Amino acid sequence: MHKYMRAIGFSNYMDRKKLKELLTDVILNSDERAYTMNQDKVLLGEFSKNFAGEMGITVCGEFDEEDRFLYEYYYPYLKGTDITTTEDVSVERHAARESYAGVCDDVKVGISLIFYLQNMIPYVKAQACGMLPLRGTTVTLTGLSLEGTVMLPIMKDEEQKQRVRTESANRNKLLNAARRGDEDAIETLTLEDMDMYTAISRRIQREDVFSLVDTYFMPYGVECDQYSVLGEILDVQLLTNQLTGEKIYLLKICANELTFDVSINIIDLFGEPQVGRRFKGTIWLQGHINYPNI
Repeated sequence: MHKYMRAIGFSNYMDRKKLKELLTDVILNSDERAYTMNQDKVLLGEFSKNFAGEMGITVCGEFDEEDRFLYEYYYPYLKGTDITTTEDVSVERHAARESYAGVCDDVKVGISLIFYLQNMIPYVKAQACGMLPLRGTTVTLTGLSLEGTVMLPIMKDEEQKQRVRTESANRNKLLNAARRGDEDAIETLTLEDMDMYTAISRRIQREDVFSLVDTYFMPYGVECDQYSVLGEILDVQLLTNQLTGEKIYLLKICANELTFDVSINIIDLFGEPQVGRRFKGTIWLQGHINYPNI
């Protein structure tokens, strides 16, 4: 069983027979279906069914010569509501199966964001038709979490919030300039990082780390699409899985100026989430590429 199934309310589906019945139901009673022919002239199929809001299960596979669907794999998903980033995205196929990972370089994070691609069918279609690379795409990111903690926010007045926004905007401009090879920007960023390291090293002796670090977004573990995040909670919804009755929190998070939705089972979240508080946890990052012409 996919371990992130519990993040959408299937924590007790450990029996293989029950899982097979569930996947059969997804295929026969799907809310969305998508098909396309890949470069090898194989007809691929994707069946998705929602079980709580915009979260559910997708079953992927291919059709044989007699138009029978051959199941290959499945995964739980959460569909997001906002555009997270407008940076260009590159896509790579996983080695073991017909699934894909997206890679996006966003200066606000400082690392390459690698996510599991939810809508592979439009990408395969564009690839087979020779339409790649596509420009003008945007990405909607979401996360499924198995463990999380609600933390209190760092108190700031309006002047401090405005100063943080201004500093962040200036830093993003410098990062964009550094990516273009501007040596002055690279030198300025280096000096700023040195000053920040000195200030944090001094303050960490007498302050808690989470009073110094307001938000972060960084890789977690050995799998490239899993991340440890700390971000401000912008919105909270409590949903119910229609099949199992389990409660799931749907949180809108802002971490490193990236806004995305996270789903987590109520039994896996420590604390009571409220707008303004912070969410700290690990997520499996998924992404939906919004294509302009597909």
